[in-house]
Amino acid sequence: MRDWFDMGDSVRLNVGMKSSATIGIGEAAARFGLATHVLRHWESVGLLTPSRVAGDRRRYGPDDLFRVAVILRAKEAGLGLDEIREMIATRAAVERREILRRRRAELLRRIEQARAALEVLECALDCDHDDVTGCAHFQQAVRERIGLPAPAPIAGGR
Repeated sequence: MRDWFDMGDSVRLNVGMKSSATIGIGEAAARFGLATHVLRHWESVGLLTPSRVAGDRRRYGPDDLFRVAVILRAKEAGLGLDEIREMIATRAAVERREILRRRRAELLRRIEQARAALEVLECALDCDHDDVTGCAHFQQAVRERIGLPAPAPIAGGR
């Protein structure tokens, strides 16, 4: 059965081991700079299924290492474990693209929030007041946040 992680004949990943060789959880985790509990967690949520040997010890082969690399890449793209599991579970490319579209929209929203936060910091850094709370722009932003109207202009003033 071919899943999202099965790249077929188009990709052959050289993970530095024979196709029949396996490594333990400690070595597998170390290859990716992960703690062993991370691989155990990914197994518990259905993302990994390493083979087992005597004493119920996990063994990771090239396919498992490939899957770990793909999971890490998906996480770098901002996908959560639930989304990665959805990507694995679905066979339909249209559903996988929808998952990616949702994640993209969320990332764009977070980028906009980060830009707004950066503007606040830049305004505070550029402010001539020693204490930013004395800045008229800051005070207006606080008033807007709590739903108060802008102060009335002073008669005869600018």
